[in-house]
Amino acid sequence: MGVTADLAQFTAAVSLDRLPAEVVRRARFLVLDLVGSIVRARHDAESTPSFLAAVRAMGLAAGNSGVFGDAARYTPAGAAFLNGALAHSLDFDDTHAAGSLHPGAPVIPAALAAGEMAGASGADVLAAIVAGYEVTCRTALALPAGDHYDRGFHPTATCGAFGAAAAAARVFGLSAEQVEGVLGTALSQCAGSLQFLANGAWTKRFQVGWSACNGLMAATLVREGFKGAAEGLEGRHGFLRAYAPNPNPARVVQDLGTAFELMNTAVKPYPSCRYGHAGIDAALALRAANDLKPAEIGSVALGLPRAGLLLIGEPPEKKADPQNVVDGQFSGPFVISAALATGAMGWDSYGLLHDPVVRGLLPKVRCEFDPEIEAEFPANMSGRLTIAARGQTFSQKVVVPKGEPDNFLTEAELRAKFAGLADAVLGAERAARLADAVLAIDTTSDVASLMRVAAPLMPARLAGE
Repeated sequence: MGVTADLAQFTAAVSLDRLPAEVVRRARFLVLDLVGSIVRARHDAESTPSFLAAVRAMGLAAGNSGVFGDAARYTPAGAAFLNGALAHSLDFDDTHAAGSLHPGAPVIPAALAAGEMAGASGADVLAAIVAGYEVTCRTALALPAGDHYDRGFHPTATCGAFGAAAAAARVFGLSAEQVEGVLGTALSQCAGSLQFLANGAWTKRFQVGWSACNGLMAATLVREGFKGAAEGLEGRHGFLRAYAPNPNPARVVQDLGTAFELMNTAVKPYPSCRYGHAGIDAALALRAANDLKPAEIGSVALGLPRAGLLLIGEPPEKKADPQNVVDGQFSGPFVISAALATGAMGWDSYGLLHDPVVRGLLPKVRCEFDPEIEAEFPANMSGRLTIAARGQTFSQKVVVPKGEPDNFLTEAELRAKFAGLADAVLGAERAARLADAVLAIDTTSDVASLMRVAAPLMPARLAGE
């Protein structure tokens, strides 16, 4: 069999009782992490009103499927799209360093929407999510992701379409042959461009939501008898050869079923591009240890791997002058300046885009290529921060940023992050109930019951209202 067929066989057969306990536990944590981002983005992400208006105009807002943080009900396609787009709207969702992508945002919404369609158990949905993570991340590794990026593609959206499709197919209980057809159908829909970097466009969020919707559509088509393309990944005109110059198809199935890329997925303590997180860790540590004040700082150098420099350091004049949230999320100078100025880097930090103290620090922060940091990549998204202040030099190298697989957040830390995002929308008591329900997802007989806990009861002004 080819690698697509092997991946399809794995997807069709995966079940929680065959998975290592640590994989199941980590999968539950990753679902909780994503749901918090969805709830908050439904409340106040600036792109949310346009998403909601479009969904309503397209007739996707009248159904029985849920969106986290929303009392309304949507069609399955509308729910998959909105949950996926909202999940990626804060740039607070999980990351897979070697794949240079965010696997949860396309995969989890597709699995949940399929689960509500099928009346599936939480155990089946969680098993499907594990399969979706493996498909997404392994596809990215086989490109490899760096070559894909160089061509201007956004792998969260492109590779995520396959993961979303696999997850929905597993929820539907499709056979291995059908799952291969699902992946071949996703091939016709995988798209995503990095051009959002030019002007802070919301297309980054849209294409991830659309990826979740596309995956659900591919699985639904095949469930209804549709014939999808064979060898969707490795074929002559398949994804790997069409979207990258030197792919390694065998990487897709390397150690499949014994090594889990889901376990190599990190969560974000800060709502910004992951390449800046080591620098933020260092900035917060140096600020606290040395009581550094913004006015004392003469210059700051942020050492990055080449891929990180491309995303958050270049062009330097643009990165030193962020004008909107997306600009800030992909600006090394901004996230470091915010951390040094306030001792924090959270969602509310984007209210400081035009703060005079932060603006005073921005031109002092220089992003640069660091060969020693490059040597840590892609195993680690490391960074080095060097600050000149008070006639002294303060420097710290962070090899494994907080939230990385080898420095993962505890359940208490994940719950705290969730509460910080969801309490404002759901109220503290209901947010805690939702967190409990998500962490017990594998015990529920009908995943729709989880979605019902996700609706706000307290009066809340939601985006688009």
